[in-house]
Amino acid sequence: MPILQGLAPIARTDACVLILGSMPGAASLQAREYYAHRQNRFWPYMAALAGAHATLPYPQRVQRLHAAGIAVWDVIARCRREGSLDSAIRDEAVNDLGHFLARHRDVTTILFNGAKAESTFRRHVLPTLGAPALACRRLPSTSPANASQTDASKLAAWQAALHEAGARLTAG
Repeated sequence: MPILQGLAPIARTDACVLILGSMPGAASLQAREYYAHRQNRFWPYMAALAGAHATLPYPQRVQRLHAAGIAVWDVIARCRREGSLDSAIRDEAVNDLGHFLARHRDVTTILFNGAKAESTFRRHVLPTLGAPALACRRLPSTSPANASQTDASKLAAWQAALHEAGARLTAG
């Protein structure tokens, strides 16, 4: 299995919330864009909540996230994996989230896009951060592999979490 390298973060220094995924899937790595798989619900949710419509060019979607105070990155910097499933991730190395948080001091909330992002963060990153004053919350994964909840209930969870985190949400 080849070593896969993740993407750079989407972030401005005034971000108030950081959304962490585990590791970009194959479609995202190929496109060099977060959540590029056409069935992933991330961009439809961001369209509804921050005006970042999937029909917009990627740089404009990123600008909408910036305007909403939303940063996006992944816990895993590089790993081995065949396919796109989190369960296939092997030999992971994590991103330097301590450095990221030191440079983005307005981030007070971390939202995990699914269980793998949260478990990897808690196992490998949180012990290195000391005692940060961060609210951490796992949200339902936007992955097409997550069919355990309805789309409406997942969107409602994302909306509530982003609102509580202080994101500047707009009507999509």
